[in-house]
Amino acid sequence: MGNLCFRGAGRGSIKGSDVAPSPTKGRTNQGPDVVPPPAGSEPNQVFYEAPLPAERTTFKWTIDGLSNLLDRDKRWTYSDVFQIKGLNWFLKLNARDTKTGDQNEYVSLRLELAQLRSYTVVETTYKFLIYDQIYGKHREYQVSHKYEKGSTCSGIPCMIPLAELKDRSSGLYFNKSCVFAVEFISVVVHKANDVSEDLFVQKKTDTQVYTWNIEDFFALKNPSYSPEFELCGHKWSLQLYPSGNDTNGNYLSLYLVMNDRLDKNAAILVESRISIINPETSRRDSGKGWDEYSNNFKNWGWHKFISLEDFKDGYLVKTKCCIEAQVAVVGSSVMK
Repeated sequence: MGNLCFRGAGRGSIKGSDVAPSPTKGRTNQGPDVVPPPAGSEPNQVFYEAPLPAERTTFKWTIDGLSNLLDRDKRWTYSDVFQIKGLNWFLKLNARDTKTGDQNEYVSLRLELAQLRSYTVVETTYKFLIYDQIYGKHREYQVSHKYEKGSTCSGIPCMIPLAELKDRSSGLYFNKSCVFAVEFISVVVHKANDVSEDLFVQKKTDTQVYTWNIEDFFALKNPSYSPEFELCGHKWSLQLYPSGNDTNGNYLSLYLVMNDRLDKNAAILVESRISIINPETSRRDSGKGWDEYSNNFKNWGWHKFISLEDFKDGYLVKTKCCIEAQVAVVGSSVMK
């Protein structure tokens, strides 16, 4: 399942900005953690490492309807979370990235490791590929990166000009689709398992809205859930941590949770906008997401949506507040 985000910071279930997450408003998925190291291991110790078998492990991401993706402004689009070598990864694509002082648009691609424990280090070498669907002359870009706390994302900014990607003579853009991939060359030893995803992006969708009116914010537990609601043919709820989903308790955490169970290996691509609204002035603070929901990853949102100080000063009226969810299903995918 591929997940897209905008305004915000680190990804686990996240609040995303239109370009890159910010350390304050971090968008994340609360998915399963990386398997812990053996007992007695030291923090940041690489426990054991070996080259992968000769048959390299690859995740292939087919985007059908790339032109529709380009119509949705400059933002990061996220693949489904996939598991390779016992770790959870996802790709993130910006098909309209820019360079300072350059009016041209570029395609940027990154690989992120989800839910990395602070004492785990994962040293990797891998290749990004853009498939030539006509001549078989694929573009390859090799990356080496050490994944650890504070550095869970790596890739190639402005990898290829968008105009070059869309040039039909290149074979990279064929039948309105592009195929990207990450091919692992070496990584800390985990079970190998090739996996791929086909993502279809729809051209037009209807956005539907749900409003959660909270009468007594101070009576909420950590976490609290809105009543279940149905939008775009799926059942959802809002998950709220009034004192934050972390140890410091200085931020309000907010997530959109899918309550449906999908077909095995299926996912839906959801464009969402979650807002906290002042009931009297209609002032709002919003976060946008473009994320894939599946049976394994059912919630996306923000560990640090807004500081409690800013929330109480600007959005809490006595004990009342309002949270709005705007949801549109903009695509679907199947993991193979």
